[in-house]
Amino acid sequence: MSVTENGKDKESGLYETVKVIVQALLIALVVRTFLFQPFNIPSGSMKDTLLIGDYLFVSKYSYGYSRYSFPFGLAPISGRIWEAEPQRGDIAVFKLPTDTSIDYIKRVIGLPGDTIQMIDGVVHINGEAVAREQIDDYIEQSPSGAVRRVPRYRETLPNGVSYETLDLTNRGQLDNTREYKVPEGHYFMMGDNRDNSIDSRVLSRVGYVPYENFIGRAEVLFFSIGDGTPAWQIWTWPWTVRWSRIGRGL
Repeated sequence: MSVTENGKDKESGLYETVKVIVQALLIALVVRTFLFQPFNIPSGSMKDTLLIGDYLFVSKYSYGYSRYSFPFGLAPISGRIWEAEPQRGDIAVFKLPTDTSIDYIKRVIGLPGDTIQMIDGVVHINGEAVAREQIDDYIEQSPSGAVRRVPRYRETLPNGVSYETLDLTNRGQLDNTREYKVPEGHYFMMGDNRDNSIDSRVLSRVGYVPYENFIGRAEVLFFSIGDGTPAWQIWTWPWTVRWSRIGRGL
């Protein structure tokens, strides 16, 4: 084989490698944009449904697509296409209305036209209290070994969707609020950790979430690692990964 032929073979091999990489990146981009996008949980506002260190897939097609469905919000889309409305009880990822560079994850509580109010820690929708029963406490342990018990409740929304919430006190800052009238085309979002969630109850920070801002619905946990442990530290996985949470549906 001549030097020229050998050089051509190397160029051909490099071209094939680059082509495979580009194809893989394009497939990943299509999946991320139109089907499923991974997110991780950085705060405890959705405890104990979602914990810090949880990694989940969000279905992008659940609510249709807006410009925020695409990287950097660059798609020239007004409103939504192939739309499907969020339902009460959905756990949804959305762009923060006051800063669309930030992704938030909360639960859909109020629909367009609803009146929402918190009274002594109980959610009221259109003047009716949401059914709530206290169940076993949520127990969390600090790195120092200190144990704290947090009252846990099972809420059931008018459409029958049930989930668990944490509420350390029913006299917290956001446990007694004004009435919120949800505008048309907007949704009222709340975290399951009621005393540790900045959500639609805080109008200056989150407020009512426009339908256009929805990215997708949380579907399943695909990975979970203990609070404070970087996921890339593979050698710690045997004792830091929360194996029982992997594969849990949302």
